[in-house]
Amino acid sequence: MPSKVETEKWKRQLVENAEKEILKLTDSEKFKSYLDTVAKFHRYSQRNIDLIYSQNPSASQVAGFKKWQNDFKRSVNKGEKGIRIAAPIIKKLTPEDQKRLDTTEEKAIVGYRYIPVFDVSQTSGEPVLSAEDFVKENLADHQNVTSLYNAFKDYLNQQTDLKVSEVPLETLNGAKGYFQPNTNEIVIGGDEPDNALKLKTLYHEYAHSQLHGLKSAFKDRPRAYQETQAEAVAYVAMQNIGVDTDNYSLGYVATWAKDKAVIHSALSEIQQVSNKVIELSDGLTKQLGLQKEPEHDLKKLSAQEINKSYQGLQQQIQQARNPQQKSELKNKLNDIHHEISNRTQKQLQAFAEQNPSIKQPKSELDQSLKR
Repeated sequence: MPSKVETEKWKRQLVENAEKEILKLTDSEKFKSYLDTVAKFHRYSQRNIDLIYSQNPSASQVAGFKKWQNDFKRSVNKGEKGIRIAAPIIKKLTPEDQKRLDTTEEKAIVGYRYIPVFDVSQTSGEPVLSAEDFVKENLADHQNVTSLYNAFKDYLNQQTDLKVSEVPLETLNGAKGYFQPNTNEIVIGGDEPDNALKLKTLYHEYAHSQLHGLKSAFKDRPRAYQETQAEAVAYVAMQNIGVDTDNYSLGYVATWAKDKAVIHSALSEIQQVSNKVIELSDGLTKQLGLQKEPEHDLKKLSAQEINKSYQGLQQQIQQARNPQQKSELKNKLNDIHHEISNRTQKQLQAFAEQNPSIKQPKSELDQSLKR
């Protein structure tokens, strides 16, 4: 059985590996091009974000008619209806205006007018990089994730002050789930067909509840920090149970964090929550019978059980993609190999003692001395 020190080292390495892989992605030329693209889009106020959403809930990237043409080499499709947003009317201030408004600023907003913008889905032309290019939802399914999801959901509902419920995905406006701090409630898209993605979403929203709830230490972190932290916890938790979420999680984190300093600072704060999630998952998988007894019990296993464990580990090593996980599995396989070897040696020794008349083969050393 791994010692407490080895277990803590494994948890730390999971988080360190997450940071390394995310940074590797942010160093890619494609991702740098994505950041350049994002920089061209105007940053809208919360008021305008609400206006955009109320008119087109599925809008992802919006810009004005000429901006689409000049910056992105795209044209607004004929007949498309614009999304109206508020644009400030700025006036140059006279000395009298400055005195009246008690300001030294040369210009000020004196009102707003509504102008049209268009979502990328309303345009045609050259491709535009988006977050979807880095967030691929093709997670490898795992035969036990449904059981673990249900057990984790039940645990949170029964053993904590959180309430976890499910709603149809179509009511979530493109999201997979969310955490509501005011009610301490986690809502998950119950009809998500990918079981691995469903479990990962629950880990993500649970991380939000622990890191960004009303009483949490990091509740006031910027949105980029919060999403980076929650998804990194989910990534680490899924890695711990052997389900690969690289294609989804790493891209998700990178498109939120964007900056290496944000990634490093955000991940430095998730260690405690990551450890808590790992311990919860390990406890639940043991209760569900999804986890083998630790290797300190090898001597108690029958020959059939130990051979089955050996074959199972060989298969897991072939499927493992995470280097650290593969190394841990190889160490376990090596322990079982030694146990099988020791049992074989004892059986041979016992056989020799019971049959002294049978001539034993000489060792290679004895044979070499006679040459």
